[in-house]
Amino acid sequence: MDTDLRKYLLNHQQLTWKEKMHITVNIIEALYKMHWEDAIHRDLHSGNILFLQSQDFWYISDLGFYGPADKPLKCIYGNLPYIAPEVIAGKEYTKASDVYSLAMLMWEISFGKSPFNEYENDYDLAMNIVNGMRPKITSGIPLEYKNLMEQCWNADPSQRPDINAIYNNISGMNKLYYKSDEKKIDDIANLCDKTSKKIGLYKECEIFVKGKSDYKLTTYTLLFILTFNQFLRGISLKTRGMVINAKLKIAAGINYNKYK
Repeated sequence: MDTDLRKYLLNHQQLTWKEKMHITVNIIEALYKMHWEDAIHRDLHSGNILFLQSQDFWYISDLGFYGPADKPLKCIYGNLPYIAPEVIAGKEYTKASDVYSLAMLMWEISFGKSPFNEYENDYDLAMNIVNGMRPKITSGIPLEYKNLMEQCWNADPSQRPDINAIYNNISGMNKLYYKSDEKKIDDIANLCDKTSKKIGLYKECEIFVKGKSDYKLTTYTLLFILTFNQFLRGISLKTRGMVINAKLKIAAGINYNKYK
């Protein structure tokens, strides 16, 4: 063990999304094994996620409150920003409350800081969480990742996905990052961002794997799928054994040849 996630993120503020996905997948895999054994962690937060640098591997530690799902813990314990609203309100810990904590970790990995770190009063924070407050989401986060995170922090525990669905979802996202040229994908997203600021357009950019029409990735929160009646320009990016197409709205003064 070299460091925990909280310290790691503070010291690594320029992580790529490929690196962020690697951390997220490792955590989800560890939680998957716990829930598969019908156990609950009950105290997931970034101080309990440890990094084994020699193996480039992240794992969940501090199993003091880890135990069978059918043996409920009567007291509230943990780091408040990561505790599910129903637990704060007095209900028992469940697998769904672990999933809520996972969502807070996903947010922290995305933005490099602890959720609700601006709050000093625990009572105010607790009441706001119970009343539906969640960490703010700004731009620069993949849409599919954002959607999964928001599902995991749903106020209704029964509406949160189980760990099996989460694992399948994140695995699909992760495959694209490991098979594609991430720098060029990020360049396209940045191009969309600059274009929207220059001429007042919404950012519209869709990336999908050629030959797999059922799999697509909208790279950033404010990048929307284009409709057929808009001017489109296709850009092919040659990657390892596959081609990724990015459809971008044509804007004056943009040199698309740079991305061919």
